[in-house]
Amino acid sequence: MTFFSFTLLYQQLLLKKSRINSISRMFVTNDLNSTNYDACPECDLLINHAHPTIGDKVHCPRCGFLLARPRKQSIEHTFSLSIAGLILIFPANLLPMMGIEVMGKSTNGLLFSGVMALFSETMWPVAIVVFLASILFPLVHILLSFLISGHLYFNRSCRYLASWMRWMQHLDEWVMLEVYMLGIIVACVKLMAMAEIKFGWGLYAFIALLIITGMLTSKLDTELFWHRIGELRKEHHHES
Repeated sequence: MTFFSFTLLYQQLLLKKSRINSISRMFVTNDLNSTNYDACPECDLLINHAHPTIGDKVHCPRCGFLLARPRKQSIEHTFSLSIAGLILIFPANLLPMMGIEVMGKSTNGLLFSGVMALFSETMWPVAIVVFLASILFPLVHILLSFLISGHLYFNRSCRYLASWMRWMQHLDEWVMLEVYMLGIIVACVKLMAMAEIKFGWGLYAFIALLIITGMLTSKLDTELFWHRIGELRKEHHHES
């Protein structure tokens, strides 16, 4: 077989392969357009879109990932919990959390004082992470929850709703109040044998804030929120 005939055969094979790929893409596109599919975020399996009711759970048939779980009155609960979170976040950050008394000398510690102590010890990366995960991100997350649920509760459209929703979902992975709480528990256990510890109102507000953020995550129905955002956007376009 000469080089010319080998080249000609290779071109024919490539032409047949391109035709097969184009035909397969046509069938796949038609099939995907004929049915509304959802992709599992865990294993990327394409699944027919389900419409569960309140109390039902939809799991991926391949990996068992929880795809949907409608919550009852999710918008109302998220709105009320976000208001409670905004109220609690200020005493949790401004009031003393613990008071330590050693040899007649007492000192009070705030939530922000731990960040400042890390800065003073030149532990800049750790201080920045603690500040973001324990103070800034929880505040922004609760504020976004309040804005989104408030607009949905009062049926008010806003062009930033979709962006706020995406940011809130991203920040949900970085709100780590429970990690800071574990650090407080470890510090209390170690200091009990050396000093007298008094708990302040800031600690109680922080514990309540931790409970509120956990309830916010459990009560948030992501699919319902995105559905309502889409409906408000369509209503706004029809009115305009």
